[in-house]
Amino acid sequence: MSNIIFVFTNFNNSDFTEKALKSIQSSDACDEPVIVVDNGSKEIEVNKLKELEKQFSNLTVIYNRENLGYFAGLNAGIKEARELPSYTPKTVLVVGNNDLLFDKAFKQQIFADETLLERYPVISPNIRMLDGTQQNPHVIEKISKVREFIYDIYHTHYLFAGMIVKLAQLTHSFTDRKDEEQFDVEQEIYQGYGACYLLTAKYFELFDGLPTDTFLMYEEFFLAKQLRSKGFQFYYRPTIKIQHYCHASTGLIPGKLKWQYSKKAHKEYRKYVKVWSKEY
Repeated sequence: MSNIIFVFTNFNNSDFTEKALKSIQSSDACDEPVIVVDNGSKEIEVNKLKELEKQFSNLTVIYNRENLGYFAGLNAGIKEARELPSYTPKTVLVVGNNDLLFDKAFKQQIFADETLLERYPVISPNIRMLDGTQQNPHVIEKISKVREFIYDIYHTHYLFAGMIVKLAQLTHSFTDRKDEEQFDVEQEIYQGYGACYLLTAKYFELFDGLPTDTFLMYEEFFLAKQLRSKGFQFYYRPTIKIQHYCHASTGLIPGKLKWQYSKKAHKEYRKYVKVWSKEY
């Protein structure tokens, strides 16, 4: 039987986990297992999760003493999910942030075309913020050299980062990338937005878990790199619908610390993406 297992990370925002659980409970995936990996939250948030375990019989929580990072945290949940009795070769793992709301027909949407699940390791769903902003397809082909140059400047100094953010807010109507405007076009894409992925049995034929090159940020690129190493790309499926609060966890991180995480991840990214090479 085809089934799904949800795997989320939680970091000092257990109220969002509760909202996600209620969303699942109201959908056609209401009986499917949910694994939440807590990445070293404060005691008050951990206690909220313990109460949720009492309320939701399908919930398992893994309590980490420290923050492992995003993909490393998900990997702990993925390992647990693959050891559940309900896990089968046709199981799809829905992995990502905990600040998500799922469509009432979510499971039906996933299994509407099982040939795609057999063919692609990772499916990217239609992710829309509560204000209607589309977040997929995140990157259809590649990022322009101009934008890559701006990324470099952004990561040279925290002051420059703030200036670029303010400028982007003022000019977003004509400087935003246009990839997300193709939100209704089903297609192969270079990168899917990192808030949620569907990992199929094909993924686990090729890999043991998500790449952990960075603690936080640039996960989309490193997952794309992992897929390309085996000749695959993300597949964007607009009929699988998710709503996203956005930045529920990263919004709790102080601005400068978040920029430092991004700077470190960008440095790792630049080892592989050489913008000024002939191949780019």
